[in-house]
Amino acid sequence: MRPTPQFTTQGRTLSTLLGKPVSRKAPLMEEQRLPLPRLEGYDCFGCGTNNPIGLRMNFYREGNAVCSDVVLNRHHVGWQNMAHGGIISTLLDEVMAWAVIYLKRSFSVTRRMTVRYQAPVPVNVPLTVRGAIAEECAAGTCRTSGVLLDREGKALATGEAEFVLLSAERLTALPEELKREMTTLFERLTTS
Repeated sequence: MRPTPQFTTQGRTLSTLLGKPVSRKAPLMEEQRLPLPRLEGYDCFGCGTNNPIGLRMNFYREGNAVCSDVVLNRHHVGWQNMAHGGIISTLLDEVMAWAVIYLKRSFSVTRRMTVRYQAPVPVNVPLTVRGAIAEECAAGTCRTSGVLLDREGKALATGEAEFVLLSAERLTALPEELKREMTTLFERLTTS
């Protein structure tokens, strides 16, 4: 029997950070899924509902992780029948960013991210991407971890990122309406 791979972040395993075993054979355990509210009508490639070519990711909270179930298709390939590496990194970046949004209730931008591609990612099959806060946010930054899993719980790719936490005032490129909607979303999350 093959040992469970242990990916580490600051001395903690990815399994511990993401609240589920990350193994080559262990099936995903069912935990309570808490659907998370989302914003409608924006153009983000990862989560925007207004982007006709975007991924349109929906998120839910499961334990200490933010997750999204996705099925990639032929428009997301690099090599035939395998997802493009840029799409894989987008999935990880997006779920880790929303982990910061939902778990820290903060605007943020990605400062840096590393991705480890572990196995080919197939298209037209259910996948789950999970993101979590890897260590307590400090000095205006937050470190996160993410994993892309197949249906059996096999880690296909992992990621680590550092996000810069920003106030609404520092996000000068965002329309005021979006800032207001995000602030309202943070308030809804605080009361739920």
